[in-house]
Amino acid sequence: MLWGSFGVIHLVSLAVSAGIIFGLYFLLKALPEKVRYWSLFLLSLAGIAAIIFNLVAWDSPLEYLPFHMCSITAMLLPVVVLTRNKYIGNLLLVWCLGAILALVMNQAQAEYVIPSATFFFYFVPHTLEFAVTVYLFKFGYIKKDYKCIPSTVGITVGIYTVVHIINLALNHYCAANQIVDYAGNVLTFNYMFSMTPTTPIFELFWKIIPFPYWYMYVAVVILVAYLAILYAPQIVRAMKEKNRTRK
Repeated sequence: MLWGSFGVIHLVSLAVSAGIIFGLYFLLKALPEKVRYWSLFLLSLAGIAAIIFNLVAWDSPLEYLPFHMCSITAMLLPVVVLTRNKYIGNLLLVWCLGAILALVMNQAQAEYVIPSATFFFYFVPHTLEFAVTVYLFKFGYIKKDYKCIPSTVGITVGIYTVVHIINLALNHYCAANQIVDYAGNVLTFNYMFSMTPTTPIFELFWKIIPFPYWYMYVAVVILVAYLAILYAPQIVRAMKEKNRTRK
């Protein structure tokens, strides 16, 4: 059966994803700390497995390079589990929302067959990218820190900019050398969607700023607002503490 988009099967799959996230939390919570920690590390490798699958399975590695946000998250997540780096951890606390968004806004993957390896290597890694990131904070391996807001915004914009340059370079290379896909069309690249919008939400951004690369800065504004809300309790406590020390 086809996965579909916002049909019964798709909605059931989202419920299953939520069930996996909650169920795994309570399962991990019941484990000894050391076993829990290394279980998190093993779960964090699911995204790496998906990257390898996509590079090999489709016989077109240029189209499946790990330059989308979820793929970059997949590469960073095992490193964060091992190092417990608070800056990258707080970054992924925001980026992991992209994994859930990819499951919800699945129009490009709606024709995936259930069950199939294609569906499995999309659905499971995206679910676990969100879950493992949240678990790192829930189990106290990394702490939320409002002082990471500048690094979160800066790293996001920096990586997005680098990926856009990669898009431009790959598009130029494939056009100049007439490198085509299976259908005979010249390959074009849109990693991190910096070139054109591909979802209704991104199309709204494009209406505000109708230019490649720049239109996603609407998302940056939303990111800053979200971070302000996410860290609001910490920010308020810090401001109160600062006022008390002045007195």
